Amino acid sequence: MIRAMIRAASSPTNDSPPAPVLEAFGLAPDTARPAASGLINRTWHVRSRSGEPLVLQRVNPIFPDAVNDDIDALTRHLASRGLVTPRLVPPIGGGRSFRFDGETWRVLTAIDGVAKDALESAGEAREAGRILATFHRAVADFQAGLANARLGVHDTARHLARLRRALDEHRAHAEIARVRPLAERVFEHASRLPPLPKAADRVVHGDPKISNILFDRAGRALCLIDLDTLARMPIALELGDAMRSWCNPNPEDSPDSHLSLPLFAAAVEGYAEAAGGLLDESEWSAIPDATLTITVELAARFCTDALEERYFRWDPERYGSSSAHQQARVDGQLALAASIEAELDEMRRIVRRAFGSSA
Repeated sequence: MIRAMIRAASSPTNDSPPAPVLEAFGLAPDTARPAASGLINRTWHVRSRSGEPLVLQRVNPIFPDAVNDDIDALTRHLASRGLVTPRLVPPIGGGRSFRFDGETWRVLTAIDGVAKDALESAGEAREAGRILATFHRAVADFQAGLANARLGVHDTARHLARLRRALDEHRAHAEIARVRPLAERVFEHASRLPPLPKAADRVVHGDPKISNILFDRAGRALCLIDLDTLARMPIALELGDAMRSWCNPNPEDSPDSHLSLPLFAAAVEGYAEAAGGLLDESEWSAIPDATLTITVELAARFCTDALEERYFRWDPERYGSSSAHQQARVDGQLALAASIEAELDEMRRIVRRAFGSSA
């Protein structure tokens, strides 16, 4: 769902991949360069012995090995539909990944593109919407089961209940006096969430943040990357997650977080142009409310980790503790939620116009 998710509590180090891993995939020694992105899975740019550019990843243990089966099946499906997509490169001994020293390693083909941390224009927002709709259309007939099901990833009620438990279980936490008022604000926003319509599950990317979209040098979106989060869920939740990420021009821990209506409109219009009749009217109409729901849900998750301090990555150069950074993220997401609440009527009008153009 978000760029910050990782077990480690600090920035990844610049360690080099072990020699047996390089050998297992036939990679040229001394070509590994740490990637700027790849915060869930430790990532390097590498080359094969023949000079082909590739991507090497040490897979985070939050993912089961079966996630590579899902990625292989889905990327084969995408390629058969003519879409640009990274593909798994098997190790020399066969299989889809390589185990070394208790860790799972994999290699993917490299896509010549640029990843962005934030949208810079309405044009980029339109492109992001277009490529996500293209992805959704391509996987609409994907029938294979997903071994890494990720059930309940957007079960908002469950995340709120977990926050209540954390408040009770961590009453002795040094930051409890600061976290408790934040939690009450989360619960207040949650009490106002509009109900989302029931909808069938669809195959979705699962973490459509902007840094998981590659663009070419001309600004055209090429593909989605980081496919560990594949899931089946109502598509409005995926789109709400995307809009929450794409349409806030500030970092998620900024107190100035807010929804940009121009970015939202461009993203929705780009999605509509490529989606055609993929979504029904109830799925379309749920997008604004789902954007608000995912924002409040994420605030709850940050607030929980402000006490548990074990899930989300934090920046030790800007904050004195993980809890302090998570508290700033709660503030940022609640500011965004308030902005979305104020713009819901206009967001709904934008979506209605887009639905009419896509029908």
